[in-house]
Amino acid sequence: MRVRTIGASAVVLGAVLAMAACGDSTTRSPGAPTTPERLVIVSHESFTPPEGAFDSFTAATGIAVEIAAAGDAGEMVARAVLTAGRPEGDVMWGVDNTLLTRAIEGGVFEPYVSTAHPVRPDLVGSGLGVVTPVDSGDVCINYDIAALDDLGLPPPATLDDLTEPEYRGLLVVPSPETSSPGLAFLLATIAEFGDGWTDYWTALVDNDLLVVSGWTDAYYSEFSRHGGDRPLVLSYASSPPAEVLFADPPLSDDAPTPTGSMIAGCFRQIEFAGILRGGEHSEQARLLVDHLIGPEFQSLMPESLFVLPATAGVTLPDSFRRHATTVTDPATIEPGRIETEREVWLETWREVVL
Repeated sequence: MRVRTIGASAVVLGAVLAMAACGDSTTRSPGAPTTPERLVIVSHESFTPPEGAFDSFTAATGIAVEIAAAGDAGEMVARAVLTAGRPEGDVMWGVDNTLLTRAIEGGVFEPYVSTAHPVRPDLVGSGLGVVTPVDSGDVCINYDIAALDDLGLPPPATLDDLTEPEYRGLLVVPSPETSSPGLAFLLATIAEFGDGWTDYWTALVDNDLLVVSGWTDAYYSEFSRHGGDRPLVLSYASSPPAEVLFADPPLSDDAPTPTGSMIAGCFRQIEFAGILRGGEHSEQARLLVDHLIGPEFQSLMPESLFVLPATAGVTLPDSFRRHATTVTDPATIEPGRIETEREVWLETWREVVL
């Protein structure tokens, strides 16, 4: 598990330690809660908020914030279930709607849904009364525009297009067994094709589908935009703005994006933050969750985490307004059904694909 300290200055920590050293039993009753020096957010490895994202929280509370990365979202949840009641941190960031019920059933969370700031209407209630929605993102097929042009191919428009001979050997996806977006894509095909989803995956395999362990391998190793030979990759509707912002050489703000997202067949992921059950600082952890859905923190997410804010009224940056694909009708599956059938779906997927 990697641990990174975010935004806490030595001056602030020194002040906190000094106050703790000066305290005495005459001013604090036995067993009264104390202010911790730090809180730890357990997160998936893609959670990389910008430097300074917690400075205002630290200034207001005197509490430093650290990030403990616990691998992919699936690995993170599995680990949290194993340590439920004996958590490795105070708050978890990034359990999503494909894995939420597994975490709840595993006793990972102390229920807390923040009302410090209003969430988007479409996300109200999505945390099942246990956790707080913090962002959303649409998992979609992305394509390398130049690579498809070189092949004389138009971008695919539907999931069925991916099984057509002209797209043979062009698609790479992460595994639903080890990747959160990979599971989201499996769920999108189940939502689209119903009982026929296994026939669809058989057709993908017959069309030389490549399955890799995680999103990073798919996007940064196999995708043609980054040196691979597959111009179709499973990613997010928010990936095109990232391609513009991080282009080397740089692109102008009004330049066309080098990648695009297929609107059809997207699955909406919702991520949540929750208080880990058994932690020693629940009261302060609630304040941290409140900070995570505050407009200041939420406004940083589009261009650092490349997700959409969950808090209502947060203005998107120009890069998102210009380049992000707008998905108006994403696929969804009720979380309870995912929990009930996920393992059966994954076992069937293994039989079909592997």
